[in-house]
Amino acid sequence: MKIIFRNFRVIDAFTDVTGSVIVDGGRIVDVVPDAVVPHGDGGLVFDGCGRLVLTSGFVDMHAHFREPGSSGKETLESASLAAARGGYTSVVCMANTSPPVDNEAAAISIKRRADAIGLISLYPAISLTEGMNGKKLSPYLAAGRSAVRTYSPPLLSEDGRDVADEGLLRTALRAAAEGGHTVSCHCDFGGEDAAVKRVLELGVDCRIHIAHVSAKGAVNLLRDHKSHAPESPVTAEATPHHIALTRGDAEASGAETFGKVAPPLRSEEHRLELIEGLRDGVIDVIATDHAPHTTDDKLNGAPGFSGLETAFAVCYTTLVKRYNFSLQKLFSLLSAEPARILGLSGCGAIAAGNNADIVVLDTERETVIDGDTFASRGKNTLFSGRKLYGSVVLTLHDGRVVYQA
Repeated sequence: MKIIFRNFRVIDAFTDVTGSVIVDGGRIVDVVPDAVVPHGDGGLVFDGCGRLVLTSGFVDMHAHFREPGSSGKETLESASLAAARGGYTSVVCMANTSPPVDNEAAAISIKRRADAIGLISLYPAISLTEGMNGKKLSPYLAAGRSAVRTYSPPLLSEDGRDVADEGLLRTALRAAAEGGHTVSCHCDFGGEDAAVKRVLELGVDCRIHIAHVSAKGAVNLLRDHKSHAPESPVTAEATPHHIALTRGDAEASGAETFGKVAPPLRSEEHRLELIEGLRDGVIDVIATDHAPHTTDDKLNGAPGFSGLETAFAVCYTTLVKRYNFSLQKLFSLLSAEPARILGLSGCGAIAAGNNADIVVLDTERETVIDGDTFASRGKNTLFSGRKLYGSVVLTLHDGRVVYQA
């Protein structure tokens, strides 16, 4: 179906114009700056009134979709709905399910089911070790690069735990490098700073991505590493909740229950260092670490919050409104850079020929967050009751409207 987005502020990491975007056949056909495009050919027309923002669909490198094994926390359908409502069109889901996703067949099964739902593009990560037990290579890595593949994960990850055995970790990273994979490292073994230092010093020629950086020391380690090795393939992410919240917010909701997350929320000093790391490019990406739980889970100390549906508002309010980040910088963090790191062609920019994965935003709208209204089954968020700026108006995936407010 042909869709015309007329009179929008069209902005991504590379472009900032007022104009129109024409979509047809699941692709962006044209971007027409400073022009009003006529209706034409009976297609849908959306008018941005010169005020609404149109950008490339967000890309999340780090989310927990809980299937298989924990559908009470989340299902593929509820998580996909949550992603679409949050403006996310491409998501990597972590492997720490039950059983863990440690082989190609399991990943393909999840992907096929998500593709059938059709709301987003889902890319299951595969674990480094078998059953995420930290004892031997996962069947996927053990098969080697000579194995015939029908699915190549954009990320390998042992998220939820670190591989404690340094020798095994080095072997896994080498196997990943041989297969051309990026590895997302959880980095909590011995504390975040020590774990980041360990990974950076392993000396393995592998594309490393440091997950959910939260500590000042880790930011400074990454800054030092990148300054001395500007060609290094190491990248890093921060989460919306670590950018916006501190230990005091966790304690106000119960540091060991509703405020618990891994890594934990830290002091204001750590939070401000994260923001500087995002500003100067030491941290490349914002990823949600969407981690839905039931109320009973949280009362029993399960770490994590649901984050897909609040991510844009939290980041826009915190980084753009409060700390004067540009929208282009924010969209680089949410879309262009994660798409680049993951190797997702046709994503991350509003350009002719790219996928018609688009999000429309009302940056002037103020919203009071209410976790009970989430599409996600996980209703827990420390942002409930907070007034935030920035609302997702519409999400387009593969040229189809998958969410409209």
